[in-house]
Amino acid sequence: MEKRKLKNGELSLLGFGLMRLPCKEASQEIDVKAAMEMVDYALDQGVNYFDTAYMYHEKKSDDFAGEALSRHKRTSYNLATKMPLMALKTEADVERIFNEQLKKCKTEYFDFYLLHNINEDHLRIAESCKVYEQLKKKQEQGLIKHLGFSFHDRPGLLKKVVEKYDWEFAQIQLNYLDWELQNAKEQYEILADKDIPVNVMEPVRGGTLAKLCDTAVQILHEANPNASAASWAIRYAASLPKVQVVLSGMSNMEQVRDNVRTMSPFTPLSDADYKLIEKALAAYRKAASVPCTSCRYCMDCPGGVEIPKNLAVYNNYQVALANKHPMANFLFQAEYRILGETQLASSCTGCEQCKSRCPQHIDIPHWMGEISRLQKNLKDAHR
Repeated sequence: MEKRKLKNGELSLLGFGLMRLPCKEASQEIDVKAAMEMVDYALDQGVNYFDTAYMYHEKKSDDFAGEALSRHKRTSYNLATKMPLMALKTEADVERIFNEQLKKCKTEYFDFYLLHNINEDHLRIAESCKVYEQLKKKQEQGLIKHLGFSFHDRPGLLKKVVEKYDWEFAQIQLNYLDWELQNAKEQYEILADKDIPVNVMEPVRGGTLAKLCDTAVQILHEANPNASAASWAIRYAASLPKVQVVLSGMSNMEQVRDNVRTMSPFTPLSDADYKLIEKALAAYRKAASVPCTSCRYCMDCPGGVEIPKNLAVYNNYQVALANKHPMANFLFQAEYRILGETQLASSCTGCEQCKSRCPQHIDIPHWMGEISRLQKNLKDAHR
């Protein structure tokens, strides 16, 4: 397993994100047995960075991290979790939640600790609750080894954040689709200029870059029949010199095995590889899908709409059209109906609560309207 050197140790270049663990059917309840097998395998293969958060899996990810990792020697892994800025009301909440996380994660300290999802609104919360100042005190007490933040906003705000505080690392969304689409290139360069190590999240963009479209996948497959589409995305992020960890939110054992193979040993992308990815990306862009990563920050919807699932169904439809699938219309209607009457896009009230929460800045009410109209048109055409 490829490693990155630290002053007081080393990190596996592949990190295990505990955000998309396998779940029991039709729920967000973690399949603990399957997830533990994945964690054990990853540890055995040299993965030593595990990333959780207070809000993941309906606030159960920290509990799972504690249950799964506490069975192993504490020095065999690095544990990262996050202060949920979106959940803070007072300064006292910082102390309360931090102590709760120590207990849930069954640990006496955190190797890496982040201010979660800094954006304009969350930065104001962090400042009013003196989050950074309180966490620096925790670090002085030995409860935090490395203090950083995760970020889902624009480069201008990132500059402000890195200039105002001293950080030991930062976590940003970075992949070959978002290099330009979400200004990942500029964000990476801002951090590199400040000599701030980068942790990458969403390297496969919530699974999007593992699926692509048939034409794009074929381009990559012809170049290397033994490499998965996901492995190209993982290598893209890992090839950047300032990246110390590439997090993958793995949902099944095959994803763990594939990612481990990609990093054991790790081969940086060549100039020819970059050109190949550009070619595959050009083919994928023709599918014109919505850039949702299924992070679920938009949830819960007051109207009961299952936003990520609606967008996933729509994206699947767009890829099916790009692949000229003869049953694309039928498959869309079938997948859409499975969501259930109360969760459909047609239940969207246009309240726009979801828009401010979306890290991808997607106009969700607009797309709910598009999906609803598409379903109606396909249904009417079938009559």
